[in-house]
Amino acid sequence: MLVRKHNGHWTVELNSDSIPRLQINQHYASMCNNARNDDDSQFIRSNLQDAKWLIKSLESRNDTLLRVSRCIVEQQQAFFEQGEEYMKPMVLADIAQAVEMHESTISRVTTQKYLHSPRGIFELKYFFSSHVNTEGGGEASSTAIRALVKKLIAAENPAKPLSDSKLTSLLSEQGIMVARRTVCEVPRVFIHSAVKPA
Repeated sequence: MLVRKHNGHWTVELNSDSIPRLQINQHYASMCNNARNDDDSQFIRSNLQDAKWLIKSLESRNDTLLRVSRCIVEQQQAFFEQGEEYMKPMVLADIAQAVEMHESTISRVTTQKYLHSPRGIFELKYFFSSHVNTEGGGEASSTAIRALVKKLIAAENPAKPLSDSKLTSLLSEQGIMVARRTVCEVPRVFIHSAVKPA
């Protein structure tokens, strides 16, 4: 899936380079009428029907993938505009309800399917994260909370790192109530090595 901003709106389209282009060879299709006997005709007709079914199934899968991807991008516009800290909480059921499909279909469609955007390449599953309640009665995504923790850790003095309790307190000041263990899950070593001065 390709995501771009065009005239102030986010657009989603299938990556045509990754879509198999199947079509029925008309030479073989016409052989059905010129078969030597009924068995040959039936064999050709059966295979022709299977080929049509396969093509229709792939088209249907691509349509579903496009609908689901567009819905995800619509729900997560703030992420595409401003980054991980603005990721909204979203679960499979949210998209399933929006596109009127079963959750299992959404799960299948988003597995090992990728979205290429100005922010990078992401598996569609990446956009689903659990809800964490905020002080104001709203919700934040666990992805956004991890991004905030990473930002706080990246800004800390490595010689005097913030304690997990202090990080939890700083998040609380922003209205995000999380357990200390949530903060502990973010590995500091990778954050500091990523922000070392050149």
